[in-house]
Amino acid sequence: MAHHEDEATAIERAIEVLSEHGLEGMAEAIQTLLNEAMKLERTAFLGAGPGERSEERLGHANGFKDKTLRTRLGELALRVPQVRPLPAGEPLGFYPRSLERGLRSERALKLAIAEMYVQGVSTRRVTEITRELCGLEVTSSEVSRAAAELDAQLTAWRERPLGRCPYLVLDARYEKVRDGGVVVDCAVLVAMGVRDEDGKRTLLGVSVSLSEAEVHWRTFLESLKKRGLEVTRLITSDDHAGLRAARRAVFPNGPWQRCQFHLQQNAQAYVPQVSLRPQVARDLRAVFHATDAAEAKERIAKLIEKYRRPAPKLAEWIEANLPEGLTVFSLPEAHRRRLRTVNALERLNAELHRRIRVATLFPNEASLLRLVSAMAAEISEDWETGGAYLTLESE
Repeated sequence: MAHHEDEATAIERAIEVLSEHGLEGMAEAIQTLLNEAMKLERTAFLGAGPGERSEERLGHANGFKDKTLRTRLGELALRVPQVRPLPAGEPLGFYPRSLERGLRSERALKLAIAEMYVQGVSTRRVTEITRELCGLEVTSSEVSRAAAELDAQLTAWRERPLGRCPYLVLDARYEKVRDGGVVVDCAVLVAMGVRDEDGKRTLLGVSVSLSEAEVHWRTFLESLKKRGLEVTRLITSDDHAGLRAARRAVFPNGPWQRCQFHLQQNAQAYVPQVSLRPQVARDLRAVFHATDAAEAKERIAKLIEKYRRPAPKLAEWIEANLPEGLTVFSLPEAHRRRLRTVNALERLNAELHRRIRVATLFPNEASLLRLVSAMAAEISEDWETGGAYLTLESE
């Protein structure tokens, strides 16, 4: 009961600070809640609260260690809980996950901006942001040491073993990178899987490269396969340049679902009149919302005849491309809704956009890969410790 009272008191203090100081009190409120979260985590780790008798106890609370954490909210004065083992017990390696959570991408973002500063490609604005986020001026040696430490963690995450996944979702985006004194588009490839054992989403890997699309995709997919990835039911993606050939080469027997959302977008390029676009969009949605594949194919046939005269190029495009969006009809209905588009990766893309908007331009591929990997690792951890994305028993 005492633990719940402490937790409630911490929440009340945080709310009081925010009520009194508004956004200016955000740092103090977060500091209060984070300190309380670390205490609760220590209790769970030890298997018993302060003074509580329990046969499952692993050790004892051993005070706190002060730590100053620099964040975008300002400096947080934290009290990190310490532990000591039972007499004759093994040393306990406790460090609060609540303190580590979210810091990888924060460090990666700071490093991305710091690298710009060090390499001389920053503006006065970048210098100001560096000082604000890092809390100090940075040197090339400091950036190198921090980058090496973070890169080791992220490389281990990107190279971890994989297993069987019934579903694989692939997507790509492009970010600006400086290469040889010229700003170019750099491809960011992302792979998401649904785990066979529990139906939870997981981000399998990310890749960043300036190389040609097919070479990049093939290398990325081959790396996933070498790490043990086995796709048993369906691959969902857009029809990215090079992806089709790479997918066929690496996963030749995997059924493919072309993203229905992107199909809707692609179709608009073949509509001859702006006034006709809403009607075409409704017609395509009707195909995708059919009850089964047979009905969807019937609707496609009718669309081809409907637009053969007023929009012949659209009719040809529908005949050649729309069937690629129907593979998902072979799945259970609950799975169909989740796998018919690449929207499952929407959160990652939104978070990347929000973070990358601060950096705006990356000095090299490594800097971009660092931030993308950190973001992906954190989001994947949230998914893997949360609820199931799909109930696989419904297959």
